Amino acid sequence: MKYLVDDLETVEMKAVRDGFGEGLLDLGKRNEKVVALCADLRESVRVEGFSKAYPDRYIEVGVAEQNMIGIAAGLALEGFIPFAASYAVFSPGRSWDQIRVSVAYTHSNVKIVGGHAGISVGPDGATHQAMEDIAMMRVLPNMIVVVPCDAEQTKKATLALADYKGPAYLRLTRSKTAMFTNRSTPFEIGKAQVLRTGKQLTIVGCGPVLYSALMAAEELKEEIDIEVINMHTIKPLDADALIRSAKKTGKVLTIEEHQVNGGLGGAVAEVLAEQAPTKMLRLGMNDAFGESGDSDELMTKYGLDKDGVVRATRKLV
Repeated sequence: MKYLVDDLETVEMKAVRDGFGEGLLDLGKRNEKVVALCADLRESVRVEGFSKAYPDRYIEVGVAEQNMIGIAAGLALEGFIPFAASYAVFSPGRSWDQIRVSVAYTHSNVKIVGGHAGISVGPDGATHQAMEDIAMMRVLPNMIVVVPCDAEQTKKATLALADYKGPAYLRLTRSKTAMFTNRSTPFEIGKAQVLRTGKQLTIVGCGPVLYSALMAAEELKEEIDIEVINMHTIKPLDADALIRSAKKTGKVLTIEEHQVNGGLGGAVAEVLAEQAPTKMLRLGMNDAFGESGDSDELMTKYGLDKDGVVRATRKLV
């Protein structure tokens, strides 16, 4: 199966949140049970199209994220499929108690969408750069966590989550990022994708930052044979794919726009520690908040661009 576009150097740039908006609008046409809720950010998190096309299935709650989750849980109990969207720092950040009790505990069929996550939010600064949300959500019983890598995969993930019966968290970033998967690339919740095969080192990534891993692997191809895995589902983690690759290469590097403690790096380390002890390095935010700045400059500063991955790879080898 060919997962990637033909030329990684000349990819289209598109925000993953646009993929979500397209997927949600598509769902509106397919299923009248799909409803959307937002906390005064419908343009930013791309539910505006749905709100205009299906105003009778859209609820604007205002700046009241806790109420949004409570309403979504009630709608789910009545048989609807609610997508509740806000910035990740506000939901799950501000609404975690309601998510825990009204959604996860009751196993309600609510899809929580956290937008503007990660360091690439840029100028909004540390207060609006969600770096802890994966950890907050994957610790909850019954909750699944999905972090798609580009706009194309985000649309597919949105459609898949509507079919999934149970609580789910979909994490989205803000900036336009590389679209490196293609229309035929499949998406299945809980099934990782090997985007590039290799024998000497495995890079496991999630979200748009995975593009940095692919470009680093290409730059180092004459020096290090690198396998790249798209771990788009953080929970349930595809342990089989991870262990199989780790045993083959003997070294694992993780990369994410999130705290390495509790995020993808933590999830990968937990699996490997118990089932396949492997030399590894976790690349991401290391017990630090972000700051204001251009998104590309911040990615460079925190070592999440191509050059940062190259340095981390050489360090691990």
